[in-house]
Amino acid sequence: LLHYFWFRLGYVVLLWLCVTHLRCARAETKTVVQKDAEFDVTYNDTVTSDNQTIYAFNHTVSRNKTEGVRVTVDVLSEGAESSPILFVVRQKQAVLSFQVPLILRGLYQRKYPYAHVGRTLCQPPTRSLTETQYFFVDVSTLSSLGTHYQLRISRVDSFTLHTDKKFSFTASPSQPQYFKYVFPDGVDTVIVKVNSEMTFPCSVMSIQDIQCPVYDLDNNVAFIGMYQTMTKTAAITVQRKDFPSNSFYVVVVVKTEDEACGGPLRFYPLRPDELIDAGNRSKTLDVVVSPAISSDVYVMGMLFCLGIFLSFYLLTFLVACVENKRMHRRREGLLNPADMSPAETGIPATHYNGTLLDNASTLSSEAITDSIASDANYGYMERSLESVAGRSRQESLSSIEEDDYDTLADIDSDKNIVRTKKYLCVSDLARKDKRVLSKKYQIYFWNIATIGVFYALPVIQLVITYQTVVNVTGNQDICYYNFLCAHPLGNLSAFNNILSNLGYVMLGLLFLLIVLQRDVIHSRALDRNDLNALECGIPKHFGLFYAMGTALMMEGLLSACYHVCPNYTNFQFDTSFMYMIAGLCVLKLYQKRHPDINASAYTAYACLAAVIFFSVLGVVFGKGNMVFWIVFSVLHILATMLLSTQLYYMGRWRLDSGILRRIVYVIYTDCIRQCSGPMYIDRMVLLVMGNIVNWSLAAYGLLKTPNDFASYLLAIAICNLLLYFAFYIIMKLRSGERIQCMAMVCILFTAVVWGFALFFFFQGLSTWQKTPAESREHNRDCIVLSFFDDHDIWHFLSSIAMFGSFLVSVCLVVDEDKAGDHSVMLIEFK
Repeated sequence: LLHYFWFRLGYVVLLWLCVTHLRCARAETKTVVQKDAEFDVTYNDTVTSDNQTIYAFNHTVSRNKTEGVRVTVDVLSEGAESSPILFVVRQKQAVLSFQVPLILRGLYQRKYPYAHVGRTLCQPPTRSLTETQYFFVDVSTLSSLGTHYQLRISRVDSFTLHTDKKFSFTASPSQPQYFKYVFPDGVDTVIVKVNSEMTFPCSVMSIQDIQCPVYDLDNNVAFIGMYQTMTKTAAITVQRKDFPSNSFYVVVVVKTEDEACGGPLRFYPLRPDELIDAGNRSKTLDVVVSPAISSDVYVMGMLFCLGIFLSFYLLTFLVACVENKRMHRRREGLLNPADMSPAETGIPATHYNGTLLDNASTLSSEAITDSIASDANYGYMERSLESVAGRSRQESLSSIEEDDYDTLADIDSDKNIVRTKKYLCVSDLARKDKRVLSKKYQIYFWNIATIGVFYALPVIQLVITYQTVVNVTGNQDICYYNFLCAHPLGNLSAFNNILSNLGYVMLGLLFLLIVLQRDVIHSRALDRNDLNALECGIPKHFGLFYAMGTALMMEGLLSACYHVCPNYTNFQFDTSFMYMIAGLCVLKLYQKRHPDINASAYTAYACLAAVIFFSVLGVVFGKGNMVFWIVFSVLHILATMLLSTQLYYMGRWRLDSGILRRIVYVIYTDCIRQCSGPMYIDRMVLLVMGNIVNWSLAAYGLLKTPNDFASYLLAIAICNLLLYFAFYIIMKLRSGERIQCMAMVCILFTAVVWGFALFFFFQGLSTWQKTPAESREHNRDCIVLSFFDDHDIWHFLSSIAMFGSFLVSVCLVVDEDKAGDHSVMLIEFK
């Protein structure tokens, strides 16, 4: 056995030596031919596995002038895909190798062969004034059959780009192009713009440092530098500090497929190894490098932003000074009592249909005194329907009799009876102690402050991570900027979009200061037992106002976070507090006339949390998902019906097992048995209109299934807010109340600003509903100070408009032009 083992081992060794000898002998017989070659000459030759050709080139490189060298290769033989030719370009500091036909892979590893290949050689830097450099092109193959090819080496005279000078060229997947740009003196930042009249084929524009090799193929262009896909437009802002050599390459690559740019998906190959004909994918492009803005423009932009919003502080201060002066003159008795409003004279205003009327100015002081004395004997009173219908508002106060008022003692204690009266007053729905209600509404402020802190901290951490990923990977398809007007500062890619959100924060803080000043004045009036503060007017609660101001500030902070890296995954950061603001405004409008039955802070924020939850689900799963839209539409309609029932019955209903029986009973008694009309006409009109609007929005969403679900949900909130706000104003006018001049000015000013703001909003400079390349087709240049774009103007105007809307709520909802009797002394003056 031992002898047999050694015999077999010796046999294997001998066989291996024979094979090695044969290989060496064959290698020795392989012919290697070296040729001195020249530029701009086309070489036609054939290569086999038995021969190898080396082309030797030399050229003079100047330090003051950079010329590109381009290698162009064509394979003319059929069936070369099975045995491609290998071309190796050996330079002083780099080696470039590629095969022809060039096989590029697309989505799902589909293969595209290219028989015509053109590559540009990288240019290593030279220290001497002039230098002769040599490079060699080796051509070889493993095919035993001859493969015919053409080789041409040419100079690229327009290899260096010049500032503000457009250069046109053509590129394809197998013939990428790149050019060199050197920063001129005094220019620290430039914008590289690449444009094309052709939407497809999809392309990639990359910015790379001056080094070898240059990554200029579809499968490696993302390995280094900054890059972004493009259809018609691409733009990248480049800073000198990122390139130690004060120069960089602009690389343009045409992709093998168009899916990355939103194009159609090509057919799938029948076999895994099947080669697909790519067709003609040449694309003509233009490149231009322009200087970016200087540091002076940054300073001007920041001063402009601060100046706009500080002017509101100045204007508010001047108005406060005038108001304080007027109050001081009133205290000194310098004003004529006839010119003073009911709030200033301490005269109760008229209540009608649950609202306040101001007709006291037509009365004599004796009539007013008699009226107050007469009504003080009755306590809580209400006009009957007969007295309203049969007596004109111009009748004398002496015609009012005791029978015209309901003096049931149950009204003082039983809220079911109070809330179901046909004509309600503010005091009927504000029967709780003012201190209890004030604490109840302060919870809104503290809750939203807590929510804001816990919401903002992870958001800030996340967007910092996004920005870091963009800076490290160079993938500028992650964020949807307006790249034609994206001015970097530090690590932030679009500082101007972040700066323009400053208005939300500053104006939100200003609104908090205004509310705080009114709160302090009201508290001081209560402390000195002021008659107006104690007994007259709608009860004042400022908790919801504080919550609204805080929400506006948080909207600015989260909008700035979103614009650090805007994309579909963090769009809810920009809209979450918009839902909060819309909800709080509706609650404030409802709270002024229904303070006892308004939703608690915990219930309100829980509902808003559900809205945000559906917003996230819609962004992630809503695109084209019919099941989601059906579920959401059904829930939307059910929520509308439940809220309508809550509002119509003033909260005096129960959702339990007997709800269906009670619904059938109401339909039978009110609609079938006697066909009586609704008891609360005004509320019914509002709720019918609200249901029509919401059902229409639900049907639109179900039929159209819009891609931007967050904006669709925000549109629902805004439509309901505007509807209820219009109803509030109409009811004030129907009840005989008047709108003060200041409130009217605020309404008109806010409406005009909202109109201009929406105009700039719908310009659509970018959209994450499309691919990054398609989004860049909407990019446009800056329009203000070469620093702010249309979306920045939207930030400015929308923050001003929201601040104006809040002022409208203060001037209109607080009803400072009325002095009603909080203890419900219902008097109708002449």
